[in-house]
This record gives sequence, C-alpha cells and structure tokens, in this order.
Amino acid sequence: MKALGKILGLFFLGLLLIVVALLFALTHLFDPNDYKDEIRQIARDKANLELQLRGDIGWSLFPWLGLELTDATLASADTPDKPFADLRMIGLSVRVMPLLRKEVQMSDIRVDGLNLNLQRDDKGHGNWEGVGRPAQASAPQQTPSEPAPSEETPPSQPSDKPAGQPVKLDIDSLTLSNSRIDYSDAQKGQQFTVENIELKTGAIREGASIPVKLSAFFGTNQPVLRARSEIEGQLRFDRALKRYQFEDLKLAGEASGEPLKGKTLNFSAQGQLLVDLAANVAEWNGLKLSANQLRALGEIKARELGEDAKISGGLSIASLNLREFLDGIGVELPAMQAGDALNQFELVSRLNGSSKGMMFEELNLKLDGSNFTGKLGVADVSKQALRIDLKGDKLDLDRYLPPKTQDSAAAARKAEVKDSIAGAGKDGSTPLPNKPTQQAWSDEKVLPVDQLRKLDLQLALSLAQLTYDKHQLSDVNLKANGRGGLITVEEARGKLQGGSFVGSGRIDVRQAEPMLSVEKRVSRMPLEPLLKKDDQPSPIKGLLDLDAKFNTRGNSQKAWIEALNGNASFVLNDGVLVDANLEQQLCRGIATLNRKALSNPPTGKDTPFRELKGSLSVRDGVAHNPDLKAQVPGLAVSGNGDLDLRVLGLDYKVGITLEGDQREMPDPACQVNERYVGIEWPLRCRGPLELGAKACRLDQDGLGKIAARLAGNKLTEKLEEKLGDKVSPDLKDALKGLFNR
Repeated sequence: MKALGKILGLFFLGLLLIVVALLFALTHLFDPNDYKDEIRQIARDKANLELQLRGDIGWSLFPWLGLELTDATLASADTPDKPFADLRMIGLSVRVMPLLRKEVQMSDIRVDGLNLNLQRDDKGHGNWEGVGRPAQASAPQQTPSEPAPSEETPPSQPSDKPAGQPVKLDIDSLTLSNSRIDYSDAQKGQQFTVENIELKTGAIREGASIPVKLSAFFGTNQPVLRARSEIEGQLRFDRALKRYQFEDLKLAGEASGEPLKGKTLNFSAQGQLLVDLAANVAEWNGLKLSANQLRALGEIKARELGEDAKISGGLSIASLNLREFLDGIGVELPAMQAGDALNQFELVSRLNGSSKGMMFEELNLKLDGSNFTGKLGVADVSKQALRIDLKGDKLDLDRYLPPKTQDSAAAARKAEVKDSIAGAGKDGSTPLPNKPTQQAWSDEKVLPVDQLRKLDLQLALSLAQLTYDKHQLSDVNLKANGRGGLITVEEARGKLQGGSFVGSGRIDVRQAEPMLSVEKRVSRMPLEPLLKKDDQPSPIKGLLDLDAKFNTRGNSQKAWIEALNGNASFVLNDGVLVDANLEQQLCRGIATLNRKALSNPPTGKDTPFRELKGSLSVRDGVAHNPDLKAQVPGLAVSGNGDLDLRVLGLDYKVGITLEGDQREMPDPACQVNERYVGIEWPLRCRGPLELGAKACRLDQDGLGKIAARLAGNKLTEKLEEKLGDKVSPDLKDALKGLFNR
C-alpha cells in the first residue's frame, strides 16, 4: 500500500510538472501579437469597434490570467478614422481558479495615459456612436433546404432557473493616472475638459470600505471656467441591495473664470453620502460646507429619485460679511446708500423642495440688525415661481436703495425752486412768483419688464417697522401676487406717526407699454414728515384724509406723471400754513382801501386752520381742484385752481371772507369795520408747491372791484341820508350795479 501510494504521488507530481511545462511553453512559445489582425476583426464583429494595437501585447496564463496592452486606439467602426480614445498602457490580471467559482480576484489594475476625445458634429452625431452593438451582417437568402418557420414551432420560453448570483469582485487596487477626457459639441459650441486625472483606490471588495482618492482639473468654454478638485473618502457598496455609501467624504478645490469675474473661489465639503436605489432615496448627512468666507452646516435628503425628486433637510449659515463674500466670487452689487449694507448675514432654515426648486422654511434670517422669520424660495426655477412669506422686526430700506443723484433736469428745477423761495419774502409784498417750468421727475426706466412678464409671484410681508425715504412706518403689511405679466397688489397698509394708509393696485406688463393703477385711502396722516426736506421745512402741516383712485402708463416717473389720470378727495384737519400769514395779506388789502400805510413790520407768523378740503380731477398729470374750502378762525377761504404735477406747480384763485371776527388786527391801518364783513378778498397763488401759501398775493384787479363796490355803497348811503324814501329801490340797485362791475 505504501508503494502504491508512493507511485500515485509520483504520478500526480509528474502530471503537475507536465501541466506546468505545457503552460510555460504556451506562454513563452505562443505570441498573441501574431493574432492582432484576428483580435481587431473580433472587435469589429462583436462590438463594432475599430481597435488599433500599435504596442506589444503581454500576457500570462496561470496562476494569473494576465493582460497588458500598450499604445492602443479605439474608434467606432462606423467612423474608423476618428478615434475617440487612445491608451498608453493598461495592465490587469485575474486568478484563474476563482473564476470557476464566479469570483473575480484581480491584482492591481493600472491604467496610464488614457485620453477620451468625445465629439458630436454639427449634425448631432457622436464619434462614439455605434460602439457595443454587433456589426450588421447582410441577411442571407432563405434556401429551400432551410425549413420555413412553422406555427407549430413553440416560442422560446423563459428559463425557470433562478438568475445567477452576481460576480463577486476582489481587486487589490485600481490606479488611473495621466488621463484626460475631452468633450465637444459642434452644434452648441460647447467644450468640456477633465485633465490630469489621478485616481487611486485601495482593495475593492463588496461590502468593505474602499479607500478612494481622486484629483482632476476641470474646464469649460461656455462660460469660460477652470476648476481644480480633490475627493477623498471611503466607498462602500452592495450591489444586491443597490446601496452605495461614501463615508467620510472630503471634497476640496478652487475655481476661477468668467462667472467669478477674475476672482477665485476656494471651496470644500465634508459629510456622509448614501444612495439607496432599492428605497429610492439619497442622503448627505453631517454636511460641512465652506466657500471663501462662508461656513455652513446641514443635511440634505432626497426621496423618489428621478425627474421630480423630493428634497428636504436643514441648513445653517454662520454669520458672515455678505458684501465681501459676494465681491469675492465676482458678484457686482449695485451702489447702495449705505456703504456697510449687507455686512452682516446669518441664516438657519429647513429645506423643502424638489428638482425644480427649493423653499427655505422655518426660516430665521438676520440681516444688518434686522430679524426675519417665515419662508421664502423658488418653487419652480423654470417658471420663476417666487414665494415669500416673511415677518420682520424692522427694515431700513434706504440702506439698500441706490444713492440719490441729481441729473441736469433735477438740478435745474432745484435752482428754480430756490429762486422762487428767495423771491417770495414773508410779507407778501413781492411780485407774484412765476409758474414753474422745469420737469420734476426722472425719465429713467423703473420696472424690469422682461423679468416681470416671466415672474410667478406670491408675496406676504409683515414688518413691525419700515424706514423708507427717511420715513418711519410701522405695522406694515404687503400682499401681492403675479403671473403672466399681471402683478396685483392685494393689500398695502401701514401707519406713520399716528396716521394710517391702506391701498391696492396692479401692474400690467402684458402689453408693450406697462399699465398701472392704484387705489389708496389715507387716514389722519401727518403731512409734515412727507413734505419736509433736508434743505427746507414743510410748507403745510396737518392731518390728511385722502381717498384716491389713479391709473397711468409707461415705465418712468416722468411717463407715469404725464399719463396720470383719476380722481381724489381730501380733507386736511388741524393744519398750519407755515411761514405764511393770511391775516397779514388781508391786513395789507384793508390798509390799501383805508388809504393808510402799515406801521408794524410783518410778523411772519403761521396761519392755523381747522379744516382744508376739496376734490381733485387729474387729467394727464394736471390736477384740477374746483372746490377748495378752508376754515380759518374769523375767515372763510374758498378757491379753485390747478396742481401741475409734472412740474409740481400750483395756480389758484382764492377768496378770503371776513366772518365778523372782532379780534384786534396786527396793525391800526387795517382795523376792520362793519363795511368789510362778508366781502370776499381775492388772492392769486402761483409758483412751486414748495412755497405753499407763500406763493399767494393780493389780486390787485379784484381789490379794485372791492374798492369800487365799497365806494358805491357809501354813495348810496349818502343819497339815502339826503333824499330818504324819495329814492326808488330800482335806482339804488342801479347805483350798486354800477360800482360792482
């Protein structure tokens, strides 16, 4: 038995030596380079691939089935003269015995100098198209000897055998170096490049963590952009469960180019990535993001992966100087009134959206000392569906508005107003000011018409305090919506120093020329803060009640005023005509009729009034006021005239009637007697609105008629004294009519 065992051992040893010798002879005596033509033909027939092997083919058979190719090119057999890939070297080897168990155990896979040049021509055809499908052979003619298909031939049935298990991978490492990918599209003129690709992995085994490190340079021409990026982490996958993880992901790099306007963006990201195709979800947990000064934390989750994936998560952006950050990535901000605007920005929010858009919900936003809560975002980017629902404690809007500048027209009007104010004086003795002629409004475009036509807007804004044009508004609420070029302001309300306003309106940009309309109601609104300017006080004070309805067209302040039409009614209560004394004007008229000179200098006091009211009918920028009424202690004031809103000028005829007030007048020369009670004293008011009542002067023609009427009354009285009842009533009336003309 021992001898038999020894013989069998020697037999198998000899057999093994023979096999080894045969394999040695096969790998050393057989040269695969002799079969390059056959290999190329197989590539054409099986994969429609044109393979050029310029270098030698190296190979091994056992225990590793190894292959090494050098200096090879690949092209579609449809376009063999246009290679889409060339390769300096690829080397790989597989253990033979595990293959029998459907296990792939490979040593290091090395790829060096791989260049992919993918091109799509002006007809949309790619130079890689057709690769992978077998070459189309001509259909052979059916011969009589070949049996014709018969209906009795049963169709092939699917196999009842269970699908085989996926091949188990076991690769020591994968190395890709000195590689490049170029893509160009002649139709769109686009080019994309990935160069200096360096990829290194550890052992690739399913279910185990695979160390991965990748670096590359990216470039595009539309827009011109250059970027460098490095990715590092632990890759884990399970093909049976369709689950893929990238643990401890670290991404870093920098970018520059046209979108950044010559600036450089340094970026990095960290976190844990998971894609579960079976559950149709993806997650990025423990997200840490930085971009220049920006630092953010968060998490992102996507479900129902596909064209309309649902996205949720959270985001927190640490406080940063937003102005410096935007400048560092090439964003050119418009000039603002405050040089330090956008210096402080901080955000915490939940994310909720889809592949179409993103909403920031449960938002907590801090901007330059203002705090906002609510939600905002873009529900659909393609439709510009903007959604805003915010509540804030305060907002100084002036900080973010463009600096106030004066063009030549504005400067000319300012000079005109200044001359009118200087020439008006305080006692009303100067000549009547001229009508203003200089345009008061800018002709620069205001509305971004193209953007508004595409905008889908839903806006709800509530502010405890709003600063606009140096006015402190409170309890401000604004609701608006828009779609298809029609923007509707459903409500705009707020308060100003005890007064309130509420309004609505719409902007219609569906046609070539924008159309605007507004309805507004103002209750007990103080006029002084609205009319006061830095270089001059308000010409009138009081609490305004206003009901107005206007419409206009155009896209500039000048066009809006010139096309303004509508109606309004107003009441101004508890008011004051500042630095304009109607009593002094009246005193001057009475002194003239008394033929006495004023002995006291003008006091320059204001004129208080209980009520000033009337209605306005606006046509093409000119407001006609036919029924002006004012109640001044001891006086009744009425008038009519026009407000030319185009040049902010007034032109009025005003009558002042003594109501019998026996108060002492400011000068003995204008003491009132019973003859002056009930007479309407005429004033003419003309000039810039900024003058207010200082634009008013006694109407000399009207004053002459009063003098004639008073003279007629006095003559009639004397005749009555002389003749008594002998004068007929008809004669009295004729005498009065003679002097009243």
